[in-house]
Amino acid sequence: MKQHIGKLLCVILLLCLMLPAAFGETAAKDSMVFVVGAEPQSLDVHNTRANSDEMVAWHIYESLVTRNNPELEVRPGLAESWTVSKDGLVWTFKLRKGVKFHDGTPFNAQAVKYNFDRLLDSKNPTIKSGVFNFIKQVEVVDDYTVKLINKFPFGAVLAHLAHPGGGIASPAALEKYGSRIGDNPVGTGPYRLKTWVPGDRIVLERYDGYSGTSKPKMREIVFKVAREEATRVMMLETGEADVATNIPPDEAERLKSNPNLQVLRCPTNRVIYIGMNNLSAPFDNVKVRQAVNYAVDKEAILEHVLNGYGGICDSPVAPLTWGYVDGKRYEYNPEKAKQLLKEAGVAPGTRIKLWAPQGRYLKDAETAQAVAGYLSAVGFNVDFQIMEWGAYTSKTTVVPEKAEHQLFLMGGSPSTADADWLLRAVLTTDSLPPVGYNSYYYSNKVVDELVVKAQRTVDPEERLALYGKIQEELREDAPWLFLTIMENVAVAKKDLGGLIISPLEYVFAYDAYFK
Repeated sequence: MKQHIGKLLCVILLLCLMLPAAFGETAAKDSMVFVVGAEPQSLDVHNTRANSDEMVAWHIYESLVTRNNPELEVRPGLAESWTVSKDGLVWTFKLRKGVKFHDGTPFNAQAVKYNFDRLLDSKNPTIKSGVFNFIKQVEVVDDYTVKLINKFPFGAVLAHLAHPGGGIASPAALEKYGSRIGDNPVGTGPYRLKTWVPGDRIVLERYDGYSGTSKPKMREIVFKVAREEATRVMMLETGEADVATNIPPDEAERLKSNPNLQVLRCPTNRVIYIGMNNLSAPFDNVKVRQAVNYAVDKEAILEHVLNGYGGICDSPVAPLTWGYVDGKRYEYNPEKAKQLLKEAGVAPGTRIKLWAPQGRYLKDAETAQAVAGYLSAVGFNVDFQIMEWGAYTSKTTVVPEKAEHQLFLMGGSPSTADADWLLRAVLTTDSLPPVGYNSYYYSNKVVDELVVKAQRTVDPEERLALYGKIQEELREDAPWLFLTIMENVAVAKKDLGGLIISPLEYVFAYDAYFK
């Protein structure tokens, strides 16, 4: 009898040991659920606009060089090494050998040329073509050596090659899928697309043929879409999500006390600001623009609206962006603001419009509402309006003669992490809509000339000095109300390690593992 009981107990014990595996506990240790606030629209890295697209795509693609690290250092990617000619026009890259795309196509110099020829095709430009418009042509030297020949010396070559638009796709896949490559991405990265259920999830599976030095540990990464902040937080608390991005500061503070979760924070290179229509009275007067900067208590907004998550912005360029130079900061001085408004002839009670999105940036509407309060306190009569993001961007990216906006909250961040791409794309006369993103209609001949000169200067010290002069000019001219520097905030399970939280507002999971 005892012998039968002993056997029965062994069977029960064996079943108990098997149950966790049967219910997926073992599988969960090499599969993670990554919750994001917006679904990617396309995984064609040459034709994307949003961070949500690029963050997923970076797990699939690689570029010649990379700066997908917390320090934003330019490091080797598909290129092992590179040299530049004395005149700064020819960059020669030595490529990694033994690399294959997910479809088995060999990676080589011909593949690099194919991708850049696509980007440089003036008859069929892609969204990211402008990032690489400094390149004249690409030449194949041999299977593992490629030359980029520039139109002019360009100091930010490596920064632009590390941009998501520099991802190298399989030429065979580009030929096969054509315009549908965004739904069928094929790169050389650590993960490849397994399934995509629109509106629900994107599943990436480990690419066992990956040739990088750091092999992916997760068998699969499931990107799930939860647009509402409350839903993402709930999924973390119930354990349905392993990591979630864009968590509001107040919720992040609360979740710190949860023993099963960890809060991941990283300052970004995105500045949050109130753009001003520099052609619309009274903001066509520099004294008024300076007054607006003095009128707002940025420290109070950082502390009370953003719970201390972020920093104070004193330039269009964030400190983590290459090219930032410290300089003048507008302190909170409402009396000085009132005096400047008086000197500019702005009567108390002057009606102005302030627009804001909701949910695009951390506490964006709340930040703008606080600004409205400060502007009211110095005499403005503020019409405050919140808009849906799509309508908001449509109304603020129009040609000057169709503009209805005056003040509007935005966030600026160069995805190259270099000052050139930000300043050239948003604050030069040549970047007025519909060509660029200068929705402030700001035009300053000195800034225009310095931006071009800095772009075509190769020496880093000379470039930095030029960007210092540009920022000095912009601080004085005040085309924006400089507000805060945004933080990248994510929350993950306590036992999840290896996540890379980037100042470029990405969270990378290709080195992730459960402890």
